[in-house]
Amino acid sequence: MNQEFQNVFAALREILKRHPGKLSVKEDSSSCYCLEGGSHPKHKTPMPLAWVTIGKAYVSFHHMAVYARPELLKPISKELKARMQGKSCFNFTTVDPVLFAELEALTVKAFEAFQKAPFMK
Repeated sequence: MNQEFQNVFAALREILKRHPGKLSVKEDSSSCYCLEGGSHPKHKTPMPLAWVTIGKAYVSFHHMAVYARPELLKPISKELKARMQGKSCFNFTTVDPVLFAELEALTVKAFEAFQKAPFMK
């Protein structure tokens, strides 16, 4: 496995580990760290809400709160926006302390938004 990807994964995983709120760890492996919580409205099971994975071309940081609450993305920088794929995924190939700090601030806001959602009670 690419050492730089391992460094990126470790840094992004730490963001999630520092701000779990009421979420629990669903997976903690060398290539995936996933937090889940709440109760899916239809299936009544915990849902994956934020995770980081190592892929072939990049390390992906997924956060479902930004999918559910797109207004959280309005203040992000164009540099972080350029890292987005889809509506809730950010891709990285190298450690970027500035963008990771911005992503961490977004993660805090996103988790706060999720904690107020009815399915999180």
